[in-house]
Amino acid sequence: MTRITQTQLESYLWGAAVLLRGTIDAGDYKQFIFPLLFYKRLCDVFDEETQLALAESDGDKEFAAFQENHRFQIPPEAHWREVRQAAKDVGRVLQSAVRAIETANPDKLYGIFGDAQWTNKDRLTDAMLHDLIEHFSSLELTVANLPEDELGQGYEYLIKKFADDSGHTAAEFYTNRTVVHLMTELLQPQPGESIYDPTCGSGGMLLSCIAQLRRQGKEWRNVRLFGQERNLMTSSIARMNCFLHGIEDFRIERGNTLSEPKFVEGDRLMKFNVVLANPPYSIKQWDRAAFASDPWGRNIFGTPPQGRADYAFWQHIICSLNPETGRCAILFPHGVLFRQEEAEMRCKLIEADLIECILGLGPNLFYNSPMEACVVICRTDKPKERRGKILFINAVGEITRERAQSFLTDENIWNIIKTYNNFKHQTFFSRVATIEEVQIKRDDLSIRLYVGMSKKESMDCIAIHNNELVLNDTIMAWLESSKKVRTSLENLIVSKLVSKQIKSRTKNMREKHE
Repeated sequence: MTRITQTQLESYLWGAAVLLRGTIDAGDYKQFIFPLLFYKRLCDVFDEETQLALAESDGDKEFAAFQENHRFQIPPEAHWREVRQAAKDVGRVLQSAVRAIETANPDKLYGIFGDAQWTNKDRLTDAMLHDLIEHFSSLELTVANLPEDELGQGYEYLIKKFADDSGHTAAEFYTNRTVVHLMTELLQPQPGESIYDPTCGSGGMLLSCIAQLRRQGKEWRNVRLFGQERNLMTSSIARMNCFLHGIEDFRIERGNTLSEPKFVEGDRLMKFNVVLANPPYSIKQWDRAAFASDPWGRNIFGTPPQGRADYAFWQHIICSLNPETGRCAILFPHGVLFRQEEAEMRCKLIEADLIECILGLGPNLFYNSPMEACVVICRTDKPKERRGKILFINAVGEITRERAQSFLTDENIWNIIKTYNNFKHQTFFSRVATIEEVQIKRDDLSIRLYVGMSKKESMDCIAIHNNELVLNDTIMAWLESSKKVRTSLENLIVSKLVSKQIKSRTKNMREKHE
């Protein structure tokens, strides 16, 4: 076999999804495609390791079977080729195989294949599963053919394609990758640090930190990754994602971060150097009463309203930061900056001097939502020159939009990073405000209270205003027209009633006369 190109890999991966079209909902592709890809990769690499061991030992099969020669153990009966040979009940054979692999690797792979219903023939017939397995069998996914970083890129491609194809379900496992890159650049993770995402989805934010260190030529193998995700299949995808990127030192736990944080030490939360997060915004179904008396002490600034859990996640993240080196970047809807119902908590958060930067990114960066996004950067120990201050950046003009997609180019990201690093006033783009100034504005963190609008934004506002004027004129004309129509109808109805009454009276008079 020859090296697999990125184009060939992408076609191969999406080709598997195409086989499911018309039978499986787009939102469910991931629970079948990702496990099959991971299963095929495990078996191909196992075979590759066996061949290398045979070459080293002059064909000693007993030596080649030693556990030390393999990253993961694949029981003979659970190998891909055994499933490929199954003529009937393919789903049952496949499910038995992946469970056997999980059992053979309990420390690393237990539960990693998720809860896909392989045996449900109403969804996946033997013929369809056979076609899928044959499709994946068309390429050998060895490390020689497909190094881990290239396979990881293909995996990320597939995640985005599923997000594009699955509509509203995308948000739970996909965050705009250019925004993730920006957040990583802002925090600058370093070798040896611990990195945490409390709502990690498919693990993209965690992996972005590793990718950054690799690009910079820095040591990344000693970085420890931690993530929690409440959805079983999505948490499994995150684990597969890490393995397929060649990462060993990570922990992805399944569970609800607010009600059951998994990363604890004794009676307190674990502390991390870096936290990146895109929490589910303004969720209503959460246990507010439990948070009000939180055993982990996360309600340091108060208990958020039932209808919005944003400040619960924010406080969880603050409490998870290392007191000396901790820093976080959180992607939030703009409402957290000014909503009155959270004003008291916001006031205490500002007083604690934890907020370093408020970065406005504008609308359409949350997946499948026009809601405006902002990034909030907090730091437990600000540099001396930044203490008592907050940098506001209005980067709405840095958003690039093409083909109905909003994203950040490298130039957009560089402009924002440069402004953040300089931490200075820049007309229409950034402003450093003291905490006292913010308090005078009643702890309102709305960016436009501090940074004036650029000419482009002003023109956009004028255009919107003009459109509103045109719309108002149209509405007034319609109302006036409706009034005339109503008057005409009323006159017509009155006329008919009068005519009817006259006829009735005439008839009565005739009858009396007769």
